Amino acid sequence: MKSDGLAALLIAGPTASGKSALAIRLAQELGGVVVNADSMQVYRDLRIITARPTQAEEGMAPHRLFGHVDGAVNYSVGKWVEDAKAQMADIAASGRLPIFAGGTGMYFKALLRGLSDIPPVPDAVRAEVRASAEGVSPGELHARLAACDPQTAARLRPSDPQRILRALEVFAATGQPLTSFHDQRGAPVLDPARCLGFFLTPERDELTERIDRRFEAMMGAGALEEVERLAARGLDPALPVMRAHGVPGLIDYLRGEATLEDAVARGQRDTRAYAKRQFTFMRHQLPEFRMVPPEGAWEAVRGDVASS
Repeated sequence: MKSDGLAALLIAGPTASGKSALAIRLAQELGGVVVNADSMQVYRDLRIITARPTQAEEGMAPHRLFGHVDGAVNYSVGKWVEDAKAQMADIAASGRLPIFAGGTGMYFKALLRGLSDIPPVPDAVRAEVRASAEGVSPGELHARLAACDPQTAARLRPSDPQRILRALEVFAATGQPLTSFHDQRGAPVLDPARCLGFFLTPERDELTERIDRRFEAMMGAGALEEVERLAARGLDPALPVMRAHGVPGLIDYLRGEATLEDAVARGQRDTRAYAKRQFTFMRHQLPEFRMVPPEGAWEAVRGDVASS
């Protein structure tokens, strides 16, 4: 299997679809490097509950951008792109092939389409917006955004405080809706003509079963203890790390506000809903990705690489 003409391989898919195993196998076959494209697997606080590759798996092939960010950092797609650029330069210098693997569609879109050219938000403005949002429910934050920026509010889920806060920060800093910057994009990181993208598509019933089984396995592997350590840090609940699937429900359990059974069911339910959104995003935003079932992914990638 040759890869001389490729700039990168892109392996996407819903959670629990087998992306990591495929990426490792490809890295071994092609002399590649697995680069994380999952927004939760960047955090060093959470290995188990984000299904980050184990230390043994990381030892099977080079891995980059996994667990390299502290949970207290409000990590963004823009920061990830800068980190990815640096890794790509290093990987290219070593003569290896970057294999991006993950389920965060915005990361892949940023690689191939470029980022919206949004002006930076001054630290003082960000701090003021965050302070005014402390203790405020996501629904109320969404109402605040709808009052000043109804265009952006209409595009965001009321249950997504991180993106709502980002939109409030941009409006406070610029006086303009966040959506007004969406058509102003910087240059993409990768040339789509020199990349191959694949999206793993397990059958829905099978994926549901995989998600539920994996969450139960995470609990057996120490997910609750991991979340307990995170909760002990007293971080801002609006930070991305605090909203990883399974974390809010388990924190409620640790506080005595939910049963363990309810917390696990909530984590499974939230993960299944996220998987549905992953399918929708890729179909609408990145239609050039080839949809392949997990059981045929290895052969599909091998064939496309060989003919590239």
